[in-house]
Amino acid sequence: MRPQLSLCADVRGAVAVIGALALTTLLGMATISVDLARGYSQLISNQRAADAAALSAALAYQRANADAAILLPTAQDLAVANGLTNATVTATVVNDVPTAGAKAVKVTLSTPVTYAMATALGYRGSYAVGATSYASLSAPSAIAPPCILALAPTGTGISTSGGATIDTPDCSVVAVADIANRGTRIAAKNIVSGAGNVLNDWGTLTTSLLRYAGSFTNPSWNANVPSADKRVNAATTITDPLADNADLATARQAIGTSVAPRAIGNPATPVGADWVIGWSPSSNVEAFRKGNSGNFVIPAGKYTIGRLTIDGGVNVQFQSGSTITIANGLAIGGGSSVAFGDVALSVNGGFDSGTMGVTMGDGSLAIGGGSINFQGTSSFGNGPVTINGTLALGGGSKLTLGVGNHGFGAIDLSGGGSMILGAGDLDVRAGIAVGGGSTLAAGAGSYRIGPDASGTAIKLSGSAVFLMGDGPFSAGGDIATAGGSRIVFGRTANHLIKGNLTVAGSALFATSRYTIAGNLTNGTGGAKWPYDDTAITGKTYGRTLEGVDVTGYDMAGINVSFVLSGTVNLAGGAYTKLIASSTSVAGGAIADLLIDSLTGSSTDWAAGAQNLFVGAVHLPNSDLTMSGGSSTLSNGQCFMLIARTITASGGAAAGSACASIIGTGSGSGGNSTIGLVR
Repeated sequence: MRPQLSLCADVRGAVAVIGALALTTLLGMATISVDLARGYSQLISNQRAADAAALSAALAYQRANADAAILLPTAQDLAVANGLTNATVTATVVNDVPTAGAKAVKVTLSTPVTYAMATALGYRGSYAVGATSYASLSAPSAIAPPCILALAPTGTGISTSGGATIDTPDCSVVAVADIANRGTRIAAKNIVSGAGNVLNDWGTLTTSLLRYAGSFTNPSWNANVPSADKRVNAATTITDPLADNADLATARQAIGTSVAPRAIGNPATPVGADWVIGWSPSSNVEAFRKGNSGNFVIPAGKYTIGRLTIDGGVNVQFQSGSTITIANGLAIGGGSSVAFGDVALSVNGGFDSGTMGVTMGDGSLAIGGGSINFQGTSSFGNGPVTINGTLALGGGSKLTLGVGNHGFGAIDLSGGGSMILGAGDLDVRAGIAVGGGSTLAAGAGSYRIGPDASGTAIKLSGSAVFLMGDGPFSAGGDIATAGGSRIVFGRTANHLIKGNLTVAGSALFATSRYTIAGNLTNGTGGAKWPYDDTAITGKTYGRTLEGVDVTGYDMAGINVSFVLSGTVNLAGGAYTKLIASSTSVAGGAIADLLIDSLTGSSTDWAAGAQNLFVGAVHLPNSDLTMSGGSSTLSNGQCFMLIARTITASGGAAAGSACASIIGTGSGSGGNSTIGLVR
């Protein structure tokens, strides 16, 4: 029997050990050393070939979707390519190499070495020189980045029931605690329970890696689960990828802040004589009358008036260049036409435009406290406007203000009234209320809206419309809109909302960060976008937003981030399309971050809500429930959901079509790699 010679390899691969030849004499040892050197030379060649074969077989195995039949022919081809035509080769997948739960391809390679000089001592034939190499199929604990991540430390982290589905084919579904699939399907690149168990009932688990720290439970009759070679019983460290995000920490500091409206007060109006303009005018205006008609023209000048009364059915023209102060109110009778040229007009004691309304050119308008009533159609040119009281506009009345800063005590539109503001700052001390069928359209500028007595900054009734231009925005209270209403937010770095944002109608969110001291709620759904505002602004809103089609949605935001103290509730038939920004903006939207809140309150995405989300929804302390046919999908883009627990029931669907978004969510995760391990 000829001896077997085996050698031990270093960390690159296990090798057969070349045994010692029995030596009896010093001369024999010298003779044997020649054959020993030949054996070691062959060992080096074999080890190189085994290493190359293991690496190539591992690559081929992954590319063939873990088909073990590819291993041996690949390893044999590599041996031949290295000149080892007479090698004996084996190739298999082994478990727990290099660590528990890992897998590797093992290649063994053996070639014969014929005796040369040792024949003088009686040795005949050959001896075998073997080499072994392991190529890891993945780095230890390699897990695809999660798209669905539940952080609850115990209990059930992710649960499905009924017809619910979760589909993330290129990323992972991960929970620190248990994963329980009692629904239709969970399909993911990896399904991982870091410290808990995985339970499957009648549904399907589709994954290339099912990893769990505790146990895997599945009915014996259900074959719709990963095969045994795709299951790993090992713990995995799971962390929140956004826990230490500096941008988020900074953004949260702005929650609960707002910018107060600039102070406005009553204008200075010295005491003067009363004026009565009509068919029986007071003596101090008789000179402005044209003959015996009802026409009055007041030339340019400085006029200090006590109370100005304009009777019904007359025509009055204040020519440009005038400065007019009225101390005790302006009252215009029905049917009168009153026009101010380019003037500076200041009024205390109340303002009543009459049924026909008033017009004014460029200049300034300042109205103090008291009863303020605009009727008919009124228009003012460019210049600052301040009304230190509630501007009431109803009964189909229209008011147009030109370019300039605008300040109001409060705005109350109702009964189909409309108000158009040109570019300029808008300051409202005690809230904006827009009633059904009424429209408020404002241009670019800074928006500073204070709350009314109930804490509401903006309130829209059914079918009300509020259209805003670009510019900094601050609401010092809640924003609440009713079904059928529409609200449009302009572009700016950061919208500050010191209260809840409740949308029961339709809303458009232009590029911005939205900092909300409360909840964001999309209610039962409203009129879908687009909206053709032909009667007021002559524009179409919501066909596209920031170049993205938002047709058919009732709430849409593009390049947005929402940072809340409350949560995000989506109910009824709400259709929501929200897309995060791909880049961060200083003081504004945060790259890939769609929604963030540290609230411990529950989150509910309820029956019928249809959501298209792109970006990360980060609710690490909230229990999120998707129910009753709601869907949260990404339409081929990236969506990441992080919550304390995630429950999908009754036909709810969630999914993402990306490989990664923010971080990996695992302290030991990483991309798949192949490498020699020993």
